Amino acid sequence: MQKFVPVMITPYDDNSKIDFNKVSRLIDFYLAAGAKGFFANCLSSEMFYMSDEERIALTKHVVKYINGKVPVVSTGSFGETIKEKALFAKKIHETGVDAVILISGHLAEKDQSDDVLIENFEKMFTLTGNMRLGTYECPLPYKRIISPKVFSFLVSNKRMIYHKDTSEDINQIRAKLDICRGTQMEFYDAHSATALEALQNGAKGLSPISGNFYPEIHSWLCENANNPSKSADASWIQNEIANMEPVISKFYPVSSKYFLQKRGLPISLICRSNKTQIPAEQREILDAAYKTFLGWCERLGIKAVSV
Repeated sequence: MQKFVPVMITPYDDNSKIDFNKVSRLIDFYLAAGAKGFFANCLSSEMFYMSDEERIALTKHVVKYINGKVPVVSTGSFGETIKEKALFAKKIHETGVDAVILISGHLAEKDQSDDVLIENFEKMFTLTGNMRLGTYECPLPYKRIISPKVFSFLVSNKRMIYHKDTSEDINQIRAKLDICRGTQMEFYDAHSATALEALQNGAKGLSPISGNFYPEIHSWLCENANNPSKSADASWIQNEIANMEPVISKFYPVSSKYFLQKRGLPISLICRSNKTQIPAEQREILDAAYKTFLGWCERLGIKAVSV
């Protein structure tokens, strides 16, 4: 089964505190839209604008609310030193997540070699006991794309079960999928433009930011990417979401909160990472994108989630 796994946004209250009741409402929405897993405490969650205590509290809430319905992963590689990162990883692990995610850019400096990256992964493996782990090519603190060499090393460790790929390069994606085919490693593509091809080449699922706008579409694509009877529709919707990506990504993540408001979710437009208001012209563009989304649903026979 291929699955859509949202990279969760974080609702805040009027004081910019995490609104845990709205987090629960958001989880219900994702589940109704077909989500088969959750990535809490990620870039879309604005994790770089949270304290360690907030990162842990958010992860703990998501795990408790989902209560085993689907898997949950969360970033756990914060800290100045490898030892500090491992200690924080243990705290995230204690929330009950299915895997603790390590950011590739947290484990080597931009100018350091793959050998240094591998050495630091090995140190993390030693310091984190038997917990299951994953990797994330997060754009911050810088975007460290994991090479096939490093990926082969990671896949060889049976505790490594999750990879979120942001390479945006189908050749890189194919190479990594060849490496992890038939192994314990689950590969998730974060890029809408390569979604269909990644799924058809064996990716376990999708985790793009556009899943915070129209998750039903990604759930449909995961279910039908390899269905010959749906190939025309799959190619069509792939082209549509690829064209829409640059439109919705402006002012993200506040743009997704605006879009979800239009869908009926009672969340505020407050963000910590982007305090800029969406200009009127961009709101009109998002309004038009919402109508386009409803048209997609009609053509594909999808019932848009009502909240």
